[in-house]
Amino acid sequence: MLDTQITLKPDLAVDYLFDAHSKHEYEEYIQKAVQYIKTFLDNDCFYSGESAEMLKSRKEGISVNSQTNLSLDQALREIKDVFLDHAISFHHPHYVAHLNCPVLLPALVGDLIASSVNTAIETWDQSTSATLIEKEMIRWICNEMNFPAESDGVFTSGGTQSNFKALLMARDHYAFTHYGINLKENGWSDEVSKFRVFCSNKAHFSIKKNAALLGMGYDAVIPVETDDKMKMKVDALVQAIEKEKQQGNIPIAIVATAGTTDFGSFDPLQTISKIANEYNIWFHVDGAYGGCYVLTDTHKHMFNGVEYADSMTVDFHKTLFQPVCSSAFLVRDTKYFKYISYYADYLNPIENRDEEHPDLIEKSIQTTRRFDALKLWFTLKVTGAKNLGGFLERVHHLAREVYYIIKDDIYFEVAHKPELSTLVFRFKIPGVSDEKILDTVNLYIKNTLFNAGKASVASTKLNGKTYLKFTLLNPRTTKEDLIEVVKMIKEQGLIYATNN
Repeated sequence: MLDTQITLKPDLAVDYLFDAHSKHEYEEYIQKAVQYIKTFLDNDCFYSGESAEMLKSRKEGISVNSQTNLSLDQALREIKDVFLDHAISFHHPHYVAHLNCPVLLPALVGDLIASSVNTAIETWDQSTSATLIEKEMIRWICNEMNFPAESDGVFTSGGTQSNFKALLMARDHYAFTHYGINLKENGWSDEVSKFRVFCSNKAHFSIKKNAALLGMGYDAVIPVETDDKMKMKVDALVQAIEKEKQQGNIPIAIVATAGTTDFGSFDPLQTISKIANEYNIWFHVDGAYGGCYVLTDTHKHMFNGVEYADSMTVDFHKTLFQPVCSSAFLVRDTKYFKYISYYADYLNPIENRDEEHPDLIEKSIQTTRRFDALKLWFTLKVTGAKNLGGFLERVHHLAREVYYIIKDDIYFEVAHKPELSTLVFRFKIPGVSDEKILDTVNLYIKNTLFNAGKASVASTKLNGKTYLKFTLLNPRTTKEDLIEVVKMIKEQGLIYATNN
């Protein structure tokens, strides 16, 4: 039976394709989009203050259907109404909530090129020299950490994925070297149910989350006590390891944090590296927040010992002013990637493996992957690593300034002296010791300022009590900007205290 002849109808949609036929249209689209993005930069507040209910009421502008076919100008007007006018401005000096940094112009250029060319970075025949650029960025950050020549790495979606890979490698490496078990090939083993990972009780939640995703469960992660500077106590670490061994469990890894999310604290890396070596277990450093501070003069000494890590996480989209996503997972020895590599006949057949034409998919959990290294390359080429380190020193100094401003104020209780660029504190009502009241007033302050579009401050808990948190990542922010936010916090706290 002959195939039915199909006649293709002219399709106007092909006019929207990015190719040699649409160079002028591409330029027009980008220029028009830039004009609308500039209106976002003109927003006075970090947020419009629109409620979720009001944003949901813009249903017509948000929805799409099979009949949707707007002009570019119409679509840009709609996106301004439903998004740009209400997007959170991480660059605004009153945004001090989370680990969201303002982005650098060279990084945006790199991101635009990467998105337009749409390089897929997984195999050489899709990426060619893009592979070399990612490898160069990995080599650069490995060198900054004083990792050995055989070290390696790969870009990831962020710290959670990087920490996942670290725990996977730690698990599989221990199983293989101590029990001859190939978990990648043969799957689960009873011994793995006894595996234990140690981290501070201030470590990122992704350690427990990833242990669960890897089948080991939350209970496989043993939290270790921290001192008054929120750093892991090394004597408590040794005691925790010995306790688990006495219970018949198997220590396989220590996760040290270089910059905890809430406090920016650095665990004592050098001492922990020696403990990991003594017990012959994996040493991972989660430097998602603090890793880029290796570029500073003020914090470089805190990385002593990181060169002994078996693996490390670094997030450039947290503290190197990169658009999301830009993160790296590093390993001390490239051979560890054997625990995640896979060879597919249609993509990277093992018989075609060639060191001269590397396929980065061998090192990645993701298959299709953006060329995220390009924006970092542009940033280093144009801005320079020394200037980036200076930006980080500036926000660290800002955090210290705010600390000294409020530490003796009767309306505030400060949890710690900043080690990076976060400050945890809470508003106090003089004479009130009821913790539930103080928790309520601090959440009231946070929510009131956010809902009014005045300031975005984060909250967290310390010893069961609710605290507020500044996370400072904008080198343009001034001491006066932060004094204004502190003033707003105090005003809202006093309003609550007066009316309740």
